[in-house]
Amino acid sequence: MKLSSRYLEPQVRKDLDQKMVFVAGPRQVGKTTLAQHLPGAREAYLNWDVAEHRERILKRELPSGDLWIFDEIHKFASWRDYLKGLYDGRRPGQRILVTGSARLDYYRYSGDSLQGRYHLLHLHPLSAAELELETTAELQTLLTLGGFPEPYFSGSEVEARRWSREYRNLLIQEELPSLESVQDLGRLELLMLRLPELVGSPLSVNALREDLQVSHHTVSHWLDVLERLYAVFRVPPLGQPTIRAIKKAPKLYHFDWSLVRDPGPRFENLVASHLLKWIEYQQDTQGLEWQLRYFRDKDGREVDFVVTDGREPLLLVECKLSDAPVDKSLRYLKRHYPQADAWQISLEGEKDYVTPEGIRVAPALGLLRGWV
Repeated sequence: MKLSSRYLEPQVRKDLDQKMVFVAGPRQVGKTTLAQHLPGAREAYLNWDVAEHRERILKRELPSGDLWIFDEIHKFASWRDYLKGLYDGRRPGQRILVTGSARLDYYRYSGDSLQGRYHLLHLHPLSAAELELETTAELQTLLTLGGFPEPYFSGSEVEARRWSREYRNLLIQEELPSLESVQDLGRLELLMLRLPELVGSPLSVNALREDLQVSHHTVSHWLDVLERLYAVFRVPPLGQPTIRAIKKAPKLYHFDWSLVRDPGPRFENLVASHLLKWIEYQQDTQGLEWQLRYFRDKDGREVDFVVTDGREPLLLVECKLSDAPVDKSLRYLKRHYPQADAWQISLEGEKDYVTPEGIRVAPALGLLRGWV
């Protein structure tokens, strides 16, 4: 099975007629494939990592067509000023697409000379909705192989493990040095090996500092770097004083959830990735201010995920591996936010019903299929 196109393609085509389009996302998630679906893409494509293409970019010997595609150009120190000059001096009808495997949105916080000249879109790994999955067995396959196209479409658990190992080495040995000066790559790799074990629990930087024998600042910086490279993402807690919520300790998840060995945290990671994909799609295409959070209070109650609009919860999600009684913490949070949709989803369960207080209990696909 292969996808004929990715879910972002219609939005990319639409936005290219208005401004530059930046498509950001993890390496090997399908950005180049998406770009090459556009008319004229073969002649328009320039990759900063290819020496011949890099020379053409620097000499401004650009394709003659009405589309320019720049891949990985954020590795060029003056990339923002370069694109600004191209955009401001472009001829009528010239379209510019920029793709990158590091967070293009990160750079806007350091004074963005491109402000107002581009639309930013995030491309995420494959999801149950994008693949149109229909059975629990199909969802189990996605859970096992991960959402990156190459390992998923290989259909092989062995090939998926090999890909995942090679992918980690690629990020550390090639991607990271092109963006950051990190002296101790060995310990950073140890951090990457440790992080999958921590999925599902609040992240303690102090514990990691002690494990790795480095400073708190160093661990925090490394986590920032891994997030910029789309290796991981963090989910902060819902900080509401009326429910005695904790205010620190985010949870951490992986874009490649196949790294997580324990089935429960791996399923939670898959749901987190699906939620983030859905939320960022709404942010990018609709301008909504949705955010992904989790709930944990000082009394030990915890709900896996809360989607908020500003400070207002819209969706509450609790994840289980199989059929189980409705979680007490989910009931508690639903009482405090009765207007929010509340779901308890299970990977292997079959029950599908609604409780008197309005909590939907259902197999996971009942919720995941409704997103992108």
